Amino acid sequence: MNFHQLHIFYTVAEKGSFSAAAQALHMTQPAVTMQIQSLEDYFGTKLLHRSTKKIELSEAGRTLLPHAKRSVELVRQTDEAMSAFTQMLQGRLQLGASLTIGEYVLPRMLGPFARQYPDISIVMKVMNTTQIMDDILKHQLNFGLIEAPIHHPDMIVEPVMQDELKLIVPAGHALADRGEVELEEVMAYPFVLREKGSGTRQVMEDQLQKKNIDPQDMNVVMELGSTGAVKSAVEAGVGITMLSPSSVQHELALGLVHIVEIRGLAFKRQFYAIHLKSSLLPLSAVAFLNYLRQQEHTGAEEMMDKGSK
Repeated sequence: MNFHQLHIFYTVAEKGSFSAAAQALHMTQPAVTMQIQSLEDYFGTKLLHRSTKKIELSEAGRTLLPHAKRSVELVRQTDEAMSAFTQMLQGRLQLGASLTIGEYVLPRMLGPFARQYPDISIVMKVMNTTQIMDDILKHQLNFGLIEAPIHHPDMIVEPVMQDELKLIVPAGHALADRGEVELEEVMAYPFVLREKGSGTRQVMEDQLQKKNIDPQDMNVVMELGSTGAVKSAVEAGVGITMLSPSSVQHELALGLVHIVEIRGLAFKRQFYAIHLKSSLLPLSAVAFLNYLRQQEHTGAEEMMDKGSK
């Protein structure tokens, strides 16, 4: 018996068929069948009952399944723990990232990671969550980074980073020189926001509702389909907005916008990594996710300090 056989058994049980498991593992169906037979020979009992339509676990198979699952998880955790000590990682890392993460959060983190692991080549696609999931299922991406949790039977979803939306106002605005303001005061001003359904908009509205404030009471003068468009409108004095400090770092440096704190209110959100249950992440991906978890967003904190001055 070896881990490879347990991994194959676990994947067959999860997928419900030899063909689906073979596709997920990038193996031929006969090779999968042979490994399952070897495992059954080792234990001296049937693990799977095969039929033309599906497979079913035997009593022995049901007993083995949780142990196989733990072995797969243990290897993944071991890879994560040891990747911090592995400096000579190599390979091509392909990942997908949603708009805010891919355009504003990750770019400032890629440089230090590349210096630490110069032999890892990163290819990042910026697209929506549905597209990221599709490419992962097609084995075109190692993993994805998204702004809201998803539920899919073939996916592992785990938190990796946190972000926080802040009140962004244009230079010269009445609130620009205020270090902290009350929410009721903020609500009196016109807002420029992302469109309904966007992750940024949803985080803001959820927090307002927790404060028993109806988002419909906001004076929304403009709804725009991209963060870039929202920033341009705010710079032009159309209104104020809620955005991640990572998305306005250039504007903060130039003094075009300022960050203002809202007393007693935090618009925090979690970013998530998603990848296939049936495929172990390469060490390069494990190292990258560990790197992201270790970040304390010092850059974002510096930007908020600048914006509040």
